[in-house]
Amino acid sequence: MIYRVAATLLAMVFALPAHAAGSADAGRSKSQVCAGCHGADGNAAIPNYPKLAGQHAGYIVKQLQNFKSGMRQNAIMQGQVANLSQKDMQDIAAYYASQSIKIGAASDEAKRVMGERIYRGGIESKGVAACMGCHGPTGKGNPPVNYPLLGGQNADYITVSMKDYRSGARGSDDAGKIMHSVAKRMSDDEINAVAHYISGLH
Repeated sequence: MIYRVAATLLAMVFALPAHAAGSADAGRSKSQVCAGCHGADGNAAIPNYPKLAGQHAGYIVKQLQNFKSGMRQNAIMQGQVANLSQKDMQDIAAYYASQSIKIGAASDEAKRVMGERIYRGGIESKGVAACMGCHGPTGKGNPPVNYPLLGGQNADYITVSMKDYRSGARGSDDAGKIMHSVAKRMSDDEINAVAHYISGLH
């Protein structure tokens, strides 16, 4: 009996969201200032800015918190989050999470083939793990541990992010340390290929 109660309590704890749920309706108006870079519906048209549409709300909140605390550095984002409350972050995250990401084309065959091989199988000779181990076979991520949705993300943004992880410019939290250990073993061509593949993944 004790074991059943303990198991039930544990299941309830792990079922709880990492962050309190925000209001997508409130987030719609609060996100208007974000639209210039990320698009009104979270599908950034500027290639080196991230798409936020469909991203897990908990991940968005975590990144906003990281910008606000200075753990993640970006002059534009730090200015944008300076006056956001925790509730504002939750509402904005809820709005973007409720939108649908627009998938890219991944039309370069050579990059797509190399990128798929890395995403699904890693690079054994370099000790690079398969991306899908954390981000899933279709790039949907793993919300409970804050592994983000990647499928459909702008390839240029993925490339910049991977290079920032590789250099150490990004990645002081636990997930960032994992990404640094992966990216530091990858060449520019390998990063570009996997980013291209991810842009069309769904």
